[in-house]
Amino acid sequence: MSLKNPNERWGAVSQSFHWLIVLLLLAQGTVGLLMGDMARGPDKIAVFAFHKSVGITILALALARLLWRLYAGRPAPVPGTPTWQERAASAMHVALYLLLFAVPISGWVMNSAAGFPLQWFGLFNLPSIAAHDHDLHEFTEDLHEWLFWALVALAAAHAAAAIYHHLFQRDATLARMLPRGWLRTPTQENHDVA
Repeated sequence: MSLKNPNERWGAVSQSFHWLIVLLLLAQGTVGLLMGDMARGPDKIAVFAFHKSVGITILALALARLLWRLYAGRPAPVPGTPTWQERAASAMHVALYLLLFAVPISGWVMNSAAGFPLQWFGLFNLPSIAAHDHDLHEFTEDLHEWLFWALVALAAAHAAAAIYHHLFQRDATLARMLPRGWLRTPTQENHDVA
């Protein structure tokens, strides 16, 4: 498997970034939805600290992924894909990247405005990026939640589009983001029959 992105598919590094971020987002969303209902106490503080650390990790991975994409390029569009679908996919990717940055940054601002310390898995402190401000905290708390749900909606649409391409368009859109051989494409099936 190629590290850089060859012309016909995403390379190993891009695939690793993609699926690691997906897994972390699933865990983060689950923790984020459940932690608000926890009883006050040390367990809740520990879960919040974990949630913040994972958020910072996602932010760092999103930045690394974007820099890698700028360096490694992207594969050519899947042959036969209409121009409007290519443009829609590009717009979706831009929106997903923006949200991958906006959700954790809004959480960081919210944490700073609340006056809480921010540590990454207890290893080091991160600086405050906003003044202690109750109104800003309340605003960013709502904003963080809205941005999260926007990310959920866009990620679901992104996944649905990939599945649609695989099942109905019968092209390699989904297979290109998986290790070679994990998912058979119609082109492979036709070669097997011939």
